[in-house]
Amino acid sequence: MQAPDPSKTPTSDYRDSDSFQVEAQGHAFTFYPAGSDRLEALIDHIDKTERTLDVFYYMFQDDSSGQMVLDALVAAAKRGVKVALIIDDFGSDAPASFFDPLVEAGGDFKVFSADWNVRYLIRNHQKFAVADNVRVMTGGSNVSDHYYNPPEDNGWCDLGVAIEGDIAERFTEWFKLLHEWTHGSGSQLRTVRKMVRNWDPGEGKVQLLMSGPLVRRSHWAYRFKKDLAKAKRLDLVTAYFGPPLSIRRQIRKLARRGKARLVTAGKSDIDATIYVARLFYKRLLKAGAKIVEFQPCKLHMKLLIADDASYFGSANLDRRSIRINIELMVRVEDEALAERLREFIGHLENASVHVDDKWYAEHNRFFNRLRWRFYHMISLLDYRVARGLSGTKSA
Repeated sequence: MQAPDPSKTPTSDYRDSDSFQVEAQGHAFTFYPAGSDRLEALIDHIDKTERTLDVFYYMFQDDSSGQMVLDALVAAAKRGVKVALIIDDFGSDAPASFFDPLVEAGGDFKVFSADWNVRYLIRNHQKFAVADNVRVMTGGSNVSDHYYNPPEDNGWCDLGVAIEGDIAERFTEWFKLLHEWTHGSGSQLRTVRKMVRNWDPGEGKVQLLMSGPLVRRSHWAYRFKKDLAKAKRLDLVTAYFGPPLSIRRQIRKLARRGKARLVTAGKSDIDATIYVARLFYKRLLKAGAKIVEFQPCKLHMKLLIADDASYFGSANLDRRSIRINIELMVRVEDEALAERLREFIGHLENASVHVDDKWYAEHNRFFNRLRWRFYHMISLLDYRVARGLSGTKSA
């Protein structure tokens, strides 16, 4: 099959999918592919909170969207809601003074990884807001205009998820651990590793999985590998594709015995991540995997489906998300949910360029390969390195 010419790909007509809801395993999941819907849902989520609101975001920006969310948090605190907000120091550009209105209204504000020591190397890449211990908003989106603008205004393709059900209590328990950690002193690297290593994801078919720095058996990735080992179908969307060799092997084996469809980034906030992904295309194509690169705008989504097991949350399928960053992924084992999410991925595939042997031969030039390998070598380092070398910023 000949790869389509990107200039002729019908991306100018691309529109984000409408929001959709699926009832699965005693939970209600509402998915928000469109940025404006995600922002509206987050504000509504905050506005409906009555007692407690626990919020963590890797990136919280001082822009129009950030101001709207902050105003909603301040309003909640003023009406008596116990509001606690933690942001990651590396990911957020908003100064501490930006959050003064929340503190003045009685809210609690903390910063994750603020000290200049080993603790500063830890990146908490998670995004979630728990309301009254029964409702949670999570997914890949940060609080920034980038995540809420439409594709035609350079908005990023992402996915927000609102969940109602028992899993919200697990989010509350995790937030308590993070909140306690921010009050500690020193590097506390051992503490955060212990938090992740000892985390109980919960029983049943809806689980909250974690990963963290230097924890080899990363909870979500370790569980995902077990699902891959027995699955006959894989569908995934990931902003950064560069998994460890063990996962790449599992994907190739799955492609040989079944079907594997990968939607990766044709545009990204970090160009280096595209180069790393392309380094692995050849062997995946040889194994029979279908690979497409999403074209309309920058891709920031994280969605993995192995047979009936669906994963969504903050983690990319790359080495840093698996081995270093603190990440969360919700795992749901449900046939109807998996099928609906595969249908959604089909919408993204239709706006993508298909990667085949001819496409790969045209891109697999000597100097391109050198560049791909170089960025793979540094992919475990902090993304500030890739940002400095490629002129883009991580999120």
